[in-house]
Amino acid sequence: MAGTNGKQKTVRDMILSLALIGLAAGFIYLLVPHDDHAPDIQRVDYRVELLTARRSASYPVAAPQGLPGTWKATSVRFQGENGDRWHLGYQTPDGQYVQVEQSTQKRADFIDDATQGASATKTTEKIGDRSWTHYTGGRYDALVLDGTTGSTTVVAGTASFTELTKMAAALKTS
Repeated sequence: MAGTNGKQKTVRDMILSLALIGLAAGFIYLLVPHDDHAPDIQRVDYRVELLTARRSASYPVAAPQGLPGTWKATSVRFQGENGDRWHLGYQTPDGQYVQVEQSTQKRADFIDDATQGASATKTTEKIGDRSWTHYTGGRYDALVLDGTTGSTTVVAGTASFTELTKMAAALKTS
């Protein structure tokens, strides 16, 4: 009998230890914050960079005018030493990404870089008085402005072509 009682205490102690460890783990889990939604991306004011780019670039720098306030500018940069490269990033109302990219770099290389590997399709679209070619694949879909000399303009991102078209339609150079 003496041997059985010792084994029962050992099993009981093990179960109690596991229960205590489970309670401690549950308590720690409750203390750790759990936030499943994406972090809020801060809006940026790009007016100063836009003025600088428009003074420095050898081409008419484009930026959107008249987009609803639900479109949020999230990133901006102008690199004069890198082919007068202009970048303006936006978050769409449904959380997708759209960027405006312009540069005097070699057209094919710039498009490949700005679209992250997308390829031209046979689809062109008239937006306002300008013609844009659709690019698909890679990481982004894109619209590339046709008929420009000296620079290339690309509207690309994870957003739908409908959203990309809204951005392209809103672009103004002054």
